[in-house]
Amino acid sequence: MTSSRFSPHDGAAFVSAPNALNAAAPYFRREFHAQDGLLRATLHATALGIVEPYVNGARVGDAVLAPGWTSYRHRVMVTTIDVTDVVRVGANALGAIVGEGWAVGRLGWEGRSRIYADRPELFLRLELLYPDRTVVIGTDSEFRVGTGAIIANSIYDGETYDARLEPVGWAEPGFDDATWLRAEPTDRDPATLELQAAPPIRRIEELAPVDIRESPSGRTIVDFGQNISGWIRLTVAGDAGRVVTIRHAEILTPDGDLETETNRTAAATDRYTLRGGETETWEPRFTFHGFRYVEIDGWPGAIAPDALRAVVVHTDMRRTGWFETSHPLISRLHENVVWSMRGNFVGVPTDCPQRDERLGWTGDINAFTPTASYLYDVRGILGSWLQDLRAEQREKGSVPWVVPDALETPSPPTALWSDAAVSVPWALYEEYGDLNILRDAYDSMATLIRQIASKLDEAGLWSSGFQFGDWLDPDAPAENPTAAKTDRHLVASAYLCRTTREMADTARLLDRAADAEEFANLAARVRDAFRREYVTPAGRLAMESATAYALAICFDILSEDQLPKAGARLADLVANSGFRISTGFAGTPLVADALTTTGHLDSAYRLLLEEECPSFLYPVTMGATTIWERWDSVLPDGTVNATGMTSLNHYALGAIAHWLHRVVGGLQRVEPGYRRIRIAPRPGGGLTWARTAHETPHGRIEVSWVIENEQLTVEAVIPDGVEAEIDLPAHGGTPLFTAGPGTHRWTVPAAGSEGGPAAPSLDTPLRDLARLEGAWPAAAEVLLRHFPGLPLDASSPAAANLTLRGVLDLIPGVPESLEQELNDALSSERP
Repeated sequence: MTSSRFSPHDGAAFVSAPNALNAAAPYFRREFHAQDGLLRATLHATALGIVEPYVNGARVGDAVLAPGWTSYRHRVMVTTIDVTDVVRVGANALGAIVGEGWAVGRLGWEGRSRIYADRPELFLRLELLYPDRTVVIGTDSEFRVGTGAIIANSIYDGETYDARLEPVGWAEPGFDDATWLRAEPTDRDPATLELQAAPPIRRIEELAPVDIRESPSGRTIVDFGQNISGWIRLTVAGDAGRVVTIRHAEILTPDGDLETETNRTAAATDRYTLRGGETETWEPRFTFHGFRYVEIDGWPGAIAPDALRAVVVHTDMRRTGWFETSHPLISRLHENVVWSMRGNFVGVPTDCPQRDERLGWTGDINAFTPTASYLYDVRGILGSWLQDLRAEQREKGSVPWVVPDALETPSPPTALWSDAAVSVPWALYEEYGDLNILRDAYDSMATLIRQIASKLDEAGLWSSGFQFGDWLDPDAPAENPTAAKTDRHLVASAYLCRTTREMADTARLLDRAADAEEFANLAARVRDAFRREYVTPAGRLAMESATAYALAICFDILSEDQLPKAGARLADLVANSGFRISTGFAGTPLVADALTTTGHLDSAYRLLLEEECPSFLYPVTMGATTIWERWDSVLPDGTVNATGMTSLNHYALGAIAHWLHRVVGGLQRVEPGYRRIRIAPRPGGGLTWARTAHETPHGRIEVSWVIENEQLTVEAVIPDGVEAEIDLPAHGGTPLFTAGPGTHRWTVPAAGSEGGPAAPSLDTPLRDLARLEGAWPAAAEVLLRHFPGLPLDASSPAAANLTLRGVLDLIPGVPESLEQELNDALSSERP
């Protein structure tokens, strides 16, 4: 997506107040006359800040937090609003309120403010179209500027509104603005203006309270049942001057009071001063918060349930993907992924919506784009974000770690984070099948890859420079989240294998033959270097970690004959971790896929279904309604893990949903844009049904399956223009046939492990085998026959992690026949 430049022509410029108005939001106004015969009135509006435009006293347009956040030095979005119905013959008034927003207010944990402008700036251009002429009223020195009820506003800290100070009629003709000041034009470059192509931020949904109660400390706490991004709308009556204070948080303390640890220094507090008299309804418009709970202070009397609503706010994207299953915790996990995406797609794909950060971290969206593009149509928001990435890259010579770049910290090329310049466009191309996505991104992609290529050592490895590595490995110290088990330069070289291949494929698709050859040679070089440095001929890795194996398997680094050994070793590592998560940002999105593709589906399901921390389901069992930044963000006793970096709304680790859609749901894309798909559900883990649906460029695809009476029934709806390969589990992964458009139904015998507890295998932990009356005694007898005196205590703590395969790895001189003997022994528990 490329936005169109907006040409303001004459008659409009950016203006600001002539002096700082403290923290108060400036109110701008100007009157104009309209003649008979008006055909159309069109308002173009934007700001350095957040703009709320008015015509004749009416708020126009339904966007909020406009124009959103872009790299304002390069791109400022202009909203176009049809205001024909509110312009009348004769006297009219045009006005706007402008808050600090991202341009002026505090931004980032470094404490910076005024990054893009010293004070809020406004741009309006009203075009009045008559049969014989067009009249333009634009922001200039004829506009007057004053203040009103909004006496403080901040994205992080909240909004303070004193209704007694609102100038009645300020946006209507005839208002006395004699005491207001003349607006001053600024030197903002009009070439930065672009017509907004991405969907705007809007109010999407409202949530009623699920509980209103008094905490043990006497505070009024309201629970909306869901962690969201947005704000509170209140309806209240009381005396003039009474102040109602609303504090926001994601969680409560174990004692039931507001816990603001995850906000860090963001005050996240709104204050409303009543004007008195009639019932008043108010909501902030120049801030937003990440919250589930609010604390209300100063409310006159008891709070009625209909007096408060939580307003869900995010970019107005079209929903395109759904998933649910018979396992309620997995279905809730998927809902948490959806809500975290909603909470973090507020104009920019951010890391979190609640604390003093809320930045467009490139690594987060790189990991999550395949999931995001299934759940929602993200061409608009991510297309705009990629334009910002390219603009920042051109200016700074490298891809920033956050886009727009609001940090003073330099951003040298870094795997997974900088890679977003390559892998996000590639993922969008695969989802939508639109080569223009790659054309628009090509120069940026190629520049990054060539820049990284210049940094490789003589062996072809990316072995120097800063790397985030497997960020937030659960075993890393809380104070050093880069200190993962997996070497950070192994991670970098592995990701380079992926991005160079994506780059070569992009050049080939765009008929850039010389570039395609260059990047294909580079891809071969870095893959060979990785294999020489880190992989044994048999397929084991020098770095024995789940992340290392997942990257090597999923990025096609290994040869076909190495995959079985690598997959088996990965399964061992996952089992030895008790099927708890042992990977960070780099590895977590890939482990389930790596297990599945190497024949360890049962291990992938066990990883998914584990409930002890760290695991996908532990937060769900703790009541999470969004994805957490850390698996242990909330400890078992209900206290927040106070690391200084603990968000309860972070979508990146929700990338597991991509596996849920394709493997559990069974809807796999074979060709870009879903021209060809594979219907290949893989039930397991005791699930008895699942269903997924996706709105593709060709229409809606639906896949569902159910296990009843030892039969697996799969149903599918395939739209016109799509051909499906049908690959049912009972047939060993070989597509049986193809199916065209229409509604289809197939029934096959359910595999023995599907529909009930997973069948025991060499990858089953000893503690689980010990619960099986037939399998464990038979397996123990085989082991003791070969190794008399071998200590076998399936009730010991180590048995939670140790598998039969792990036992064999610990014993020297194991006969080749022993694995088969153990499999035969375990078969006593198999259907």
